[in-house]
Amino acid sequence: MLHYNLGAAKIAMPVISITAEPIFHIGSFAVTNSLFLAFLTGLILLAVGVVVRSSMSLQPGKLQNGVEVVVDQILEQMSAIFGDRHHAEKYFPLVATVFVFVLTSNWLGLLPGSGSFGVREVLEGHEALVPLLRAPAADLNFTLALAVIVMVSVHLFAVLALGFRAHVGKFITLKSPIDAFVGILELVSEFVKIVSFSFRLFGNIFAGEVLLLIIGFLLPLVLPLPFLLLEVFVGFIQALIFAMLTTVFIAGMTAKGAH
Repeated sequence: MLHYNLGAAKIAMPVISITAEPIFHIGSFAVTNSLFLAFLTGLILLAVGVVVRSSMSLQPGKLQNGVEVVVDQILEQMSAIFGDRHHAEKYFPLVATVFVFVLTSNWLGLLPGSGSFGVREVLEGHEALVPLLRAPAADLNFTLALAVIVMVSVHLFAVLALGFRAHVGKFITLKSPIDAFVGILELVSEFVKIVSFSFRLFGNIFAGEVLLLIIGFLLPLVLPLPFLLLEVFVGFIQALIFAMLTTVFIAGMTAKGAH
């Protein structure tokens, strides 16, 4: 998102890039800083999961208590949308994974110094420092891929809950011209959801990181702190919105008789 021009200027000027910057290659495959942080986030969550799983007991410690509180809060929010605990527990793995992964990656992208370490690259004819870490949600490729995964999962759950014919019948029907037209609109809206999912998360996280980097460059040390706290809150809210919308879409698609 941002790299520093290391030319003749005494002060490294920030240059904003809307695309994620590659930091190294595996063969012909370019590994970007956003992909690197996404992989790092996955490793951290996997390690935490292994530690919690291995330390579970009838007398939970602080870590297990913390995880149980998070799980219970997510289930309560999902139960309020589904209307019962059974469906909340059934679809909990997807919703919780989306929430925890997006939240963790958003916060890791805000760590102080995350933009200070990187690799030297030649960009546009100038030597530049490309940050090693960039929030995955600040890369449109990540948010688009996540949105596609979520919407494909939503329709898969609907097929399993209602049957293939009943689910497809929501979008393709010959009962009447009006029903056929409404079905087409519903089908188009499913693709619109992917677009809105992607750009909502990307726009908020990308804009926040740009604001922090510019404020930090112009007025370092004290002034960026309030904005950093604001972006911590925004990272949480965006993860929550993404997870809750996923829950709403699942509830709507898997409800019998829903159109």
